[in-house]
Amino acid sequence: MLSFSGPVRVLVVDDEPFNLEIIHEYLDGQGFELTMANDGAEAWALLEDVESRFDLLVLDRMMPRLDGMEVLRRVRRTPRLSGLPVIMQTAAATPDQVREGLEAGARYYLTKPYEPDALLAIVKSALDEARRNNEIQIQVEGMRHAMCALTHAEFEFTTLEQATQLSTLASLASPQPENIVMGLSELLINAIEHGNLGISYAEKSQLRIEDRWQQEVERRLLLPENLGKRARLSVVRSAHDVTYTVSDQGMGFDYARYLDFDPERAFDPNGRGIAMARQLCFQRLEYAGCGNMVMATVALS
Repeated sequence: MLSFSGPVRVLVVDDEPFNLEIIHEYLDGQGFELTMANDGAEAWALLEDVESRFDLLVLDRMMPRLDGMEVLRRVRRTPRLSGLPVIMQTAAATPDQVREGLEAGARYYLTKPYEPDALLAIVKSALDEARRNNEIQIQVEGMRHAMCALTHAEFEFTTLEQATQLSTLASLASPQPENIVMGLSELLINAIEHGNLGISYAEKSQLRIEDRWQQEVERRLLLPENLGKRARLSVVRSAHDVTYTVSDQGMGFDYARYLDFDPERAFDPNGRGIAMARQLCFQRLEYAGCGNMVMATVALS
């Protein structure tokens, strides 16, 4: 589990000394404690050491001795490290290579060369998501048996905080809540930001780059046209599965574009959540109508 106590610890891995210097220059003075590794083997030795704790891994893909993909696979296979957010950086990547990295657990991608603002936006997005997931996991651990008797529940929510709290609570209706809570949180947050508040994909990307996403969500929540809007979550638990239905009062969106990993969006600071939820969190995820309703199902056995 990530610590997030004190400075944020970032491990940067690249076999090119110049690239390490550039990243150090971009991130130095931003509140990070930076550790540099010259290749995958050195990085894995640091990660494998139980005394070393890192909050973020910035990982070059192509390296001698041990490449970035193998480091990533080892991270995801190690329970102590499995929740570590990973940003994959590369000089060039084919769509298949990008898809391989995303499916292996690299939620974020950077293509070289990149600007300081792009690096900082990706780093902050990855850390914000990791913090949210870390807080959710802590809550899950303390409430695991609280909803074992649930058969049907209905909720309304309007804010990001409520979405996070509800995703934690509702995940407990499933046998392994830690496996679905991230995906459920993604669906609930989408219902607020993209659904009720109408923040487009492009707008969110720009807000992430400018580090203003949460401020803009809070601003739009107070606009007169949004004060009466509610998003809804229904949880139905049968003898065989749990179905989560999330709906909002928005105009919908072209959800088919986001059901699978799209390499063209891999370098954006957002846009992978629905595909991750569909592939990693739920047995089935289906949108209805114009896209303002989604059903996600978890099998009980």
